[in-house]
Amino acid sequence: MRRLLLPGPPEVHVTLRRSARARRFSLRVSRTDGQVTLTLPRWAAEAEALAFARDKGAWVTEALARMAPPAPLGFGATVTFEGRILVLSAAPVRAPRIEGDALLLPPDPARVGVRLVAFLRLMARQRLQEACTRHAAALGRPFTRITLRDTRSRWGSCAADGRLMFSWRLILAPPEVLDYVAAHEVAHLAEMNHSPAFWAVVARLCPGYAAPRAWLKQHGQALHAYRFPD
Repeated sequence: MRRLLLPGPPEVHVTLRRSARARRFSLRVSRTDGQVTLTLPRWAAEAEALAFARDKGAWVTEALARMAPPAPLGFGATVTFEGRILVLSAAPVRAPRIEGDALLLPPDPARVGVRLVAFLRLMARQRLQEACTRHAAALGRPFTRITLRDTRSRWGSCAADGRLMFSWRLILAPPEVLDYVAAHEVAHLAEMNHSPAFWAVVARLCPGYAAPRAWLKQHGQALHAYRFPD
């Protein structure tokens, strides 16, 4: 992949991506991180791609301007946890804990982000471990282990050897959404596809899964608005 620069103001970096399946130029602005990608057929000339991108320059600028800025982290800021809005609050505590509508953190502003991420990852692992264990028992198919990542392209995955991977940001979503994703990936232990048989397994493990699935499609990108430390 190559990058080109659209003249500003503001200047915009565009990543060129060639695809054997592409039949035309396609310009995309990621709602997650604002990255601009231009997909073009393998046979297309780079000069044509540049001309196409320049022709769409105004659209790209407008799309970037509409993006919400990253949510700041610090005492007084808010974060969602299991669908609830909590205020990050300094308190004389040794470890993060929730009291009412506040997420209490030790009073060190320099470590708010690090402590917050550690807490969210811990809670995500506990909730996902419980959900996957429950669904796997109902299915009669064990998984081997759970891995958490901060993925942007998918909320979960299931490997052929039974390893399950999830985005720990699922802890920000309502509990039924996390439970649906857990059921979805556990269902792949029996059906490594998205056939009608697979969706029948999901429906058995998670009745009414359509509502949390729709929530994730509509609101999932908002869970990436927070810029947590690595």
